[in-house]
Amino acid sequence: MKPIKGEATMKAKWIRWCWAVLCVLPVCAGAQSYPTQNVRIVVPYAPGGGIDAMARVLAERLQQKWGKPVIVENKPGASTIIGAVAVTKAPPDGHTLLLTSEATITSNPFLFDKLPYDPTRELIPISQLVSLPQMVVANPSVAASNLNELVALARARPDLLSYASYGSGSLPHLFFEGVKARRGVKMTQIPYKGITPAVTAVLSGEVQLTLAGVPAAQGYLRAGKLKALAIARRERLPELPEVPTLAEAGFGDIDPHESWFGLFATGRTPASVVRTIAQDVAAVTADATFRERYVTARGFDPVFSTPEAFARSIQADRRQKEKLIRLTGAKAE
Repeated sequence: MKPIKGEATMKAKWIRWCWAVLCVLPVCAGAQSYPTQNVRIVVPYAPGGGIDAMARVLAERLQQKWGKPVIVENKPGASTIIGAVAVTKAPPDGHTLLLTSEATITSNPFLFDKLPYDPTRELIPISQLVSLPQMVVANPSVAASNLNELVALARARPDLLSYASYGSGSLPHLFFEGVKARRGVKMTQIPYKGITPAVTAVLSGEVQLTLAGVPAAQGYLRAGKLKALAIARRERLPELPEVPTLAEAGFGDIDPHESWFGLFATGRTPASVVRTIAQDVAAVTADATFRERYVTARGFDPVFSTPEAFARSIQADRRQKEKLIRLTGAKAE
């Protein structure tokens, strides 16, 4: 006896539905069971800095949420390459993560002729956590109150001005070399081993200028020991409304952008796992106390973006870094 046509149609629909459920179940189960073991957050910087501090507080909160140990592992060296490679070589299951700055993702590809990792293929964006607005700061002895006056001063006294960087391709190097290239002025680069000694050099008058993060400069600005000429930010900083952005000052084309911290997974990690991590990070960082104590109190701008928004931001930053690195001729040291 042949089945009734309607019954056959219903049976076919039921079979298709069952297959759809069976196909989806492993993906859902993978996301729901994550993590199944200890999670490592690799930080390609030495302990004690801003990235390390962010990694440790995030690890503590995620450990509480996941019920599994979340361990911060510092792997500094080689311009963050050692830590980045460690994550790209890890199993693509979300149990090894990278928390790093823009240097690893948007600067290194253009500073090095060859990298042992590909940030576009071997690392998956999870969330941009925070941004660190950079300010053009000067010793109070510098006879300029804005960038146009600074350019005029550099033209009038070409051997007067020097700036502190923390190496070729660092944000101060890209900005001030960009000023030199675009405005045809002379300034001398003096490299230091990090932002803290660079700011100290400006405070002492050993050099006249640098680009510093707001957390490193704000106290000295209030005390009158530094003065701000502009800020690398889309909008003026609410705490310093009198300081113009680089775009407002007419230097938007050489804006090196804000520094940022972001979280990444190993390439080929399942999308469901990436989404789970991103959602859990968002849940942890949505807490107002967390943001006030660990983000805004340290001078960071909270972002905590989705993977999609982070990917778009990386593309824009990568284009600008490529332009500035090619303009200035910066190379890894």
